[in-house]
Amino acid sequence: MSPMMRRGIILLAVVLTTPSLAVAETMSFGDAAALLAKSCGTEITTNCRGVNFDANRLKECLSRNQDVLTPQCKSSYFGVFDAIQKRIAARVTVANACAREIVKLCGGSTKETSKAVPCVVAAKNAYKGCTNAITDAGYQ
Repeated sequence: MSPMMRRGIILLAVVLTTPSLAVAETMSFGDAAALLAKSCGTEITTNCRGVNFDANRLKECLSRNQDVLTPQCKSSYFGVFDAIQKRIAARVTVANACAREIVKLCGGSTKETSKAVPCVVAAKNAYKGCTNAITDAGYQ
């Protein structure tokens, strides 16, 4: 593996694992980055050089270059990006699903959900919908 490819894959992994404002049937950001690197690492290095390694730009680049992607890359990258979007969406729903816990049990604000997440995860008497949202978002 070339140093350029290794650097790009590491950068992609960092971008995908960085917490966002956001898994029911989703994968972690780290697992998504690893799968994408394994399936499409060569294609990313060859066809997406110079593309910022964020999920949307990388997905656009791979979509534009579908005609030169290996079957392995083609079959996996849509699923990887779908899983990333599901994880982000699940993290966004935590504020709604856990509003009572964030405010009453943790003394926080739903505008700053990320600050209350450790408290909500530790709460023993959290509403089941909140517990499910926390799990789907990958916080637990």
